[in-house]
Amino acid sequence: MLRDRLGARTPKDGCSPQGQCGCCTVWVDGQPRVSCVTPANRVAGRSVTTLAGLPDADAWSRSFATHGASQCGFCTPGIVMRAAALAPAARSSPAAVDRALAAHLCRCTGWQPIKDAVRHGPAGPAPPLVAPAAGARRAALEGGVRQRVGPRVAAGEGGFADDTAPADALVALRGEDGEWVVAETLAEARRRAGKVQGRRSTVPVTWPLALPEGDWLRTLRTTWVEPGYLEPDASWCAPGGEPASALANGGAFGGKLTTDVGAVARRLADEHGRPVRVLMAREDVVRRGPKRPPIAAGVRADGTGTIRVVRTPGIDAAIAAGAPSLTVEQVDVVGPPTSSALRAAGTAEAAVLMLALTPGPDTVTTPAGARATAVVDDDGVHVRVRAGDPLDEVVLRSYVSGAAHMALGWVRSEALAVDDDGVPVDLTIRSFGILKAAETPPITIEVEPADRDAVKVGDAVFAAVAAAAWRRAGFPPTWPLNAPGSWQ
Repeated sequence: MLRDRLGARTPKDGCSPQGQCGCCTVWVDGQPRVSCVTPANRVAGRSVTTLAGLPDADAWSRSFATHGASQCGFCTPGIVMRAAALAPAARSSPAAVDRALAAHLCRCTGWQPIKDAVRHGPAGPAPPLVAPAAGARRAALEGGVRQRVGPRVAAGEGGFADDTAPADALVALRGEDGEWVVAETLAEARRRAGKVQGRRSTVPVTWPLALPEGDWLRTLRTTWVEPGYLEPDASWCAPGGEPASALANGGAFGGKLTTDVGAVARRLADEHGRPVRVLMAREDVVRRGPKRPPIAAGVRADGTGTIRVVRTPGIDAAIAAGAPSLTVEQVDVVGPPTSSALRAAGTAEAAVLMLALTPGPDTVTTPAGARATAVVDDDGVHVRVRAGDPLDEVVLRSYVSGAAHMALGWVRSEALAVDDDGVPVDLTIRSFGILKAAETPPITIEVEPADRDAVKVGDAVFAAVAAAAWRRAGFPPTWPLNAPGSWQ
C-alpha cells in the first residue's frame, strides 16, 4: 500500500515480503513496525509515519552520512526509523542498540558506523561532511560502480530502479514456471505468478567438493555462499528507451553483473507499449543469482598444493593472482550458478591459504599497491589499511568495516543449503548467516598516511580479516565454523 498505492519510496522492499530485513520499517502510532508483513487493515484509523514524515529525518540522515553508516542507502531508512524510536538513554546503551538493530540487516557497513550514528543521534556531534565528490570517488573505487554519497543517500534517495519507475508502469514478476507475468499492480502480478513465500529449510549444509589427496599442512573446504545484497534485482523501461540500471547506487558485490532484468524490461515495454517494472522476488534472487564458488584445497609448508573449485569462468586466473604456486582443478558440480566476479572470489581463498602457512599478523597487498593487515583477538577486529589518498576517510572507513564484517561472516556463519538437484532451499534472507549487529565484534581501523593516488582496498581487507578469523579459530578445515552469535 505504501509504495504502490501511495507512492512512498523510503520504505524499501528487500525481502519480498519475508519480514526479515527491516528495510521497510515505518512507525505505527510512533512504534516501529515491519510494514511488509503488516496487513493494511491492522492500521486502519492509526497513524503511519515513514522516514519522509519523520520530523528530524534530515538530522538523522546527516548523522548516518557523516559517520559512514550508509553506503548504498537501501537499508538505512528502516534503520533510521528504528533508531529514532529509541529514547536518548537507550541510544547510549550498546545492548539496547543491538536489541533494536536485531530486526535489521545491513550488508555494506559492518554495523560499527551504524552503531556510532545511533549513539550520537540526530543532535549529537558528527564529523564534518567532506566534499561529496571525493566521497563518491572512494565509493565508486570500492564498490566498482558510480555511487552517490551524502545525507540524501542515507534517506534512501540513491536512485534505486524501482523507486524511479513511473507510477503507471506495468509490473512483471517471474512465475513459478520461470516465465515472466505482467500485471497492472504488484499484488496482481504476485497472484498471477503464483508466488510462494520462501522458507528456511531443514536441509543441512553440505560441502560439495572432496579434498585433494596429499600430505597437507593446511586444508580448507568451503560451501555455497549467497552474496546477500539487500536490494533485489530490479529495472524498468519505457518503450524504445534504455532500461534503468539494476546496479542503482551499489555494486551488489558483483552479484548483479549478469542479471537480465534490464533486458527483460526493455523487451516487455516494447511488447506492451507501456513502461514496465521488472522485479525479482528474494526467492528468485536466491535460486537464480550467482554464488561464491566452493573450494576444497590442500597446501604444503612450501606453498605448493592443489585447490579444487566448482567450475567457474575466470576462477583460474583469480586463484593464480593470489597463489600462483597452487594447482587449480575445476570440477563440475550440480548446484546453483557461480561467479568469479563476486568479491575477491578465488584471490581471497588463495591469499588465505598462503597466509595460513606463516605467522600473523595477516597482511594482504594487491597488485595496485593497496595493503591491509588484520588481527582478530579478544577485543575484536583490528585493521590497518594503506589505500593511497583516502579521498574521504569516513567513506573509506565505512567500506573497510563492511569488508571486515563480510569476511567474518564468510568464515564463521555464512552458508546456503542446496537440495540434491543443486537448487538452493534456504530462501529467507536470514538463512544466509549474515552476522547481525549483536554478533559483530568491535572493528577498529587505522588508516596509514597517504603517499600515492587512491587505490581500492576493500578486497585486501576482506582476505586479511578472513585469514585472521581463521587463525583465531585455530585453522579448522571447514567453513563456516557454524557459530553464529559467538565471535570470540
